[in-house]
Amino acid sequence: MYNGILVAPSILSGDFCNMERSVKDLEKWGGDWVHCDVMDGVYVPNLTFGMPMISAIRKITDKTLDVHLMITKPEKYVERFADAGADIITFHPDASSDPSACIDLIKAKGKKAGIVFNPDVSIEKYAYLFDRCDMIVIMTVFAGYGGQKLIPECIDRIKQIRELTGGRVSLEVDGGINAQNASIVIDAGASIIVAGSAVFNAADPADVIGKIKTCTK
Repeated sequence: MYNGILVAPSILSGDFCNMERSVKDLEKWGGDWVHCDVMDGVYVPNLTFGMPMISAIRKITDKTLDVHLMITKPEKYVERFADAGADIITFHPDASSDPSACIDLIKAKGKKAGIVFNPDVSIEKYAYLFDRCDMIVIMTVFAGYGGQKLIPECIDRIKQIRELTGGRVSLEVDGGINAQNASIVIDAGASIIVAGSAVFNAADPADVIGKIKTCTK
């Protein structure tokens, strides 16, 4: 029996030669959201895709598009990602000139907004934004590449945010999560799990997603 945990497979680990098939596969496997990692090569040392990919994916799925912006000055682009079809837009507050205004722009488009914390970014510095967020994302690796190993020290940060928000905000955890360690982040307070290579590189992706969803809460 599932316990309310959502799994958002990251298409960064999908097949870029056939993204439609990757999206349809994650639907078939039981994925709840489509997690889209947008990287600009500036905020993080990697490049992925932009608005055209989001727009293309929007045309082939009714799943929630969970768009994670790893870009500098996200306020310059959030409206365009909203127009492309994103349902949830999250960004790194330390990459923004005005995180509060960035949230305003997202919400003005009728979308859900959230902020993302890299392992070395102060949680307290941006706690003033928590009441305005629909979701907070805790990175358990440094944003920029898929396939990294979870940093154990980040687990306490999940607990810290859960305590600061009193459970009023959804907590998504992203980075190095698989069927073997998902229970650790879920027990710490996560309700949405991003998994990329753990799903797409698995021999039985549906089994991996199922095991994550049935972890202890």
